[in-house]
Amino acid sequence: MQRRIFLKSGALALVTMGLSPRFLRRAVLFAETRAAARGKTLICLFQRGAADALNVVVPHGDPFYYSLRPSIAIAAPARAAGGAAALDLDGFFGLHPALAPLLPLYQRGMLAPIHAVGSPSATRSHFDAQDFMETATPDDKSTRSGWLNRLLAATDHDASARIASAAATTKVPAALRGIALAMQPPRALDGDTPMIALRSLEELRVRAGGPDAAQLESLYQSMGADLVHGDGTDAREATRILRTLDPATYIPANGADYPRSDFGHRLEQIAQLVKADVGMEIAFADVGGWDTHVNQGAATGQLASRLDDFGRGIAALVTDLGERMNDVVILTMSEFGRMARENGNRGTDHGHAGAMFAIGGNVRGGRVYGRWPGLGPDQLYEGRDLALTTDFRSVFAEISERHMGATRSEALFPGFAPSAGDALGIV
Repeated sequence: MQRRIFLKSGALALVTMGLSPRFLRRAVLFAETRAAARGKTLICLFQRGAADALNVVVPHGDPFYYSLRPSIAIAAPARAAGGAAALDLDGFFGLHPALAPLLPLYQRGMLAPIHAVGSPSATRSHFDAQDFMETATPDDKSTRSGWLNRLLAATDHDASARIASAAATTKVPAALRGIALAMQPPRALDGDTPMIALRSLEELRVRAGGPDAAQLESLYQSMGADLVHGDGTDAREATRILRTLDPATYIPANGADYPRSDFGHRLEQIAQLVKADVGMEIAFADVGGWDTHVNQGAATGQLASRLDDFGRGIAALVTDLGERMNDVVILTMSEFGRMARENGNRGTDHGHAGAMFAIGGNVRGGRVYGRWPGLGPDQLYEGRDLALTTDFRSVFAEISERHMGATRSEALFPGFAPSAGDALGIV
């Protein structure tokens, strides 16, 4: 049910219990103000190490796919049994079988795979490619800020954003608008706009609640910590709010079952942050292990293990958030794809274009986006890689504008001016 219809229906039900219309108006206004204050949320998940797009979203309908990968190709649907075949999406593309938890999301129209997408940079360096994607300025190493930090600045329409409560109005600390759960503060959120980067909510509670609490507080006040970037007062209020969240007592909703991995744990904490209404607009998490040069495997093996954790984690996050997914978009990315032809070690070397996933209640899922370039000898980039047909900045720009409400993409993505024809219509 739509939120407004539900509120009106609920109000009618309360009238029958003898509650006054004045009280009902206040209750409805409070609920709608809370909903409006929540706004939209973007969750970015970075697969560090260059995920193999051709075995993530399998082009089983391309005749060259199997000749390029004699030992690591994923069997076409109906050509293998026991969960070894690709999960068909549209007769041409399929998901890796380890991503089975994501198939229902595609079937419900919530998941949109994007293929042959990535950076126009020709670099095959992990470090450079990740930097270019996180700053959204390919081949330009001079960019200071990350694109998510610029997005926070572009959508900060009211720096004193407030959440209504029954008795008062509480200011949302600016630093809580962008939160990263990662081993290191991500380049994507680096910049002048306040943000928070931490490994886990438990670490914050231990460090802030232990014997060194006073020392940590002084670090916040002096801006000496990497944990919270913002002025001293804002940082202290942000940490105070986060310390009220106890991950040990959090119970996922709707039977969501997160994998017992660092990645699954971070996704569970992102769900807790979303549902706690702390003011978070952008969440970031990353997961490594995608650099599969040796023994990559096919339906089973190294890549399959990573995808199992990845798929189950995202599926649990969507299940846990439930109706909140109407206001959430999950966007996955990796710095580049991998070589079309398998190498002599039954793995894949660094490539060019890759694949992304967009997931959400307002995502036009149920179809694969992006123009397929083909895997024929004359269709490969530099004769070896999947060619690029969609610039990753087109996807970032569309999500930023249509989901997060940003304007002036030219400021968000310097040197890139997306045209109307660049938009894929994902949102």
